[in-house]
Amino acid sequence: MSARITRRSLAAGLPLALLSTLCVAATAGAQDRDGHHGGAGATARITGSATLGDVPLAGFSNGLLPGSVSDDRGVMLGGIGSDIYPAGRKGEFWTVTDRGPNGQIKIDGKKRRTFPVPGFDPAIVKIRVTGKRIDVLQSLPLTMASGAPVTGLPNQPSRDEAPYGYDARTPLAYNPNGLDTEGIVRAADGSFWLVDEYGPSLVHVSSRGRVLARYVPEGLRLEGAGYPVIEALPGILLNRKINRGFEGLALLPGGDLVLAVQSPLSLPDEDAGESSRNVRMLRFSTKKQAVTAEYAYRFDPVEVVDPGEDDTSELKISSVVALGPRTLLVEERTDKAARLHRVTLPHGAGILGSAWDEPAASPSYEELPDPSAAGVPVLRKSLVVDLGTVEGIPGKIEGVAVTGRDTVALINDNDFGMTDGADAFDANGRLVDSGIETSVTLLKLPRPLRG
Repeated sequence: MSARITRRSLAAGLPLALLSTLCVAATAGAQDRDGHHGGAGATARITGSATLGDVPLAGFSNGLLPGSVSDDRGVMLGGIGSDIYPAGRKGEFWTVTDRGPNGQIKIDGKKRRTFPVPGFDPAIVKIRVTGKRIDVLQSLPLTMASGAPVTGLPNQPSRDEAPYGYDARTPLAYNPNGLDTEGIVRAADGSFWLVDEYGPSLVHVSSRGRVLARYVPEGLRLEGAGYPVIEALPGILLNRKINRGFEGLALLPGGDLVLAVQSPLSLPDEDAGESSRNVRMLRFSTKKQAVTAEYAYRFDPVEVVDPGEDDTSELKISSVVALGPRTLLVEERTDKAARLHRVTLPHGAGILGSAWDEPAASPSYEELPDPSAAGVPVLRKSLVVDLGTVEGIPGKIEGVAVTGRDTVALINDNDFGMTDGADAFDANGRLVDSGIETSVTLLKLPRPLRG
């Protein structure tokens, strides 16, 4: 086996003060057209950080689903930083993995998506932060009614990347049940809601991890799944960029959900999506099992979010948190920097069912250089904190949890210690670990989130 890089925590951890309810009567300041905001100049500070120790992935997976992983290739448990949600007790959180260890290797000049541990099954993981340590308290594998794993493998040849083994030489089978899970919230009845990048989809999961229903865009035509698949989302989402489906998910006090598409849709084509700053959010009624609103959201310029980046396609929404009935905390990020904004939700259906939901619209919503000037009701936002100015914040923050009136917990996605390229594994097929740890960082904000 290859030698693993020595791992160190960032700082001393402090206990979290969890809130059972956080209500905000919010009025967010408007963003100017250059992406600058007033009133957010004070600096946040880290009050603690904890890391997840080494847990062999085969032991973790086989402990949940015996025999599911025959060879983990030296990969350790990671990837639980796709999102983080308060679990009620001080220092405890629900987290969720993504689809599992995966990377990209070029073969004959073309990138192939690798799944070195194809038997891995996405899981909901409950953790406790104690000082510098993250402990796993409970894990729930995502399964079908039969008890079989959903896996993290891609669904459809027509829409998803072809899966390969660790060296990108051996093709793997697609799986219509596979999920690339991201955001997580827990409902009052103990069930979970997750979002997925493949569909993109919204997934309802029982308190024990069984998939109850998967809500997908109209026209997806996903066949062969071992759980109910319901076409209840706008068909426009079929134009999502590969691997950029839903990532952010928020639970509003009344039970509705807000889902954020990670990146602009590829409308009318991939180039338009790559250069766009216009993304979409949906409001989903869990009672009606239907979308009731679609919101237009505009990224700040990429150089504002990350001064070291000039590629607009690197902008993503990774986390969305409800602060109140009509107020969200939204994370805009690249892999190296992130900013948190307070966002106000308007009344009404937004752009749902409008011309901007028509794939043939010209120009498309994604092509608009100034959506507001074109009459699109863009969500108002104001900057809460620029995480890029806080020394010690890890890269690739994907989950945010509100833990107090002026405190949050951040979790990063360490990609299971994987990197892209043929050098990700040694000559024996064992992982050459990146040394990046899963960590929870505790942050005190410059001002309360209230008001």
